Amino acid sequence: MSRIGKKPVELPSGVTASVSGQTVEVKGPKGIRSYSATDDVTIVVEDSAVLVSPRGSSKRARQQWGMSRTMISNLVTGVTQGFKKELEITGVGYRAQMQGQILKLNLGLSHDVDYIAPEGVTVTAPKQTEIVVEGIDQQVVGQVAAEIRKWRKPEPYKGKGIRYKGEFIFRKEGKKK
Repeated sequence: MSRIGKKPVELPSGVTASVSGQTVEVKGPKGIRSYSATDDVTIVVEDSAVLVSPRGSSKRARQQWGMSRTMISNLVTGVTQGFKKELEITGVGYRAQMQGQILKLNLGLSHDVDYIAPEGVTVTAPKQTEIVVEGIDQQVVGQVAAEIRKWRKPEPYKGKGIRYKGEFIFRKEGKKK
């Protein structure tokens, strides 16, 4: 039995959910998101909650049960609060700034890196050493943050690079004489 799947997904005020076939559509103050579940689960909207239950007792149905409930929960969180990833830039001369919709990164390369965020994601640089990625789709927000981080991953000797806020970088000892 799935402990996560048993819990109903509560819908806060201002959020509505509708089910057509295996597709759940959630509308909220920040936008509209939808999720298409597999045929292994049954999705029902009752009162102000969404209930997910397996269609059989197979292993795949039990796996999809908890995962589908979590995906629907993430839809509700996305349209109410949204998702946010914060990045920190460490290194002498490394900085970020916004020019319109383009994020300009100076990362010690021979050229500046220009990053244009996809639709539905907001990228801001409140300070020269901070980048904030926000949106209603958790997967897209994480992907954008990973693409920005990929330009200069933190290195283990001095810790220079782009890291997630609160991320621990395992530091190595340098050369010994």
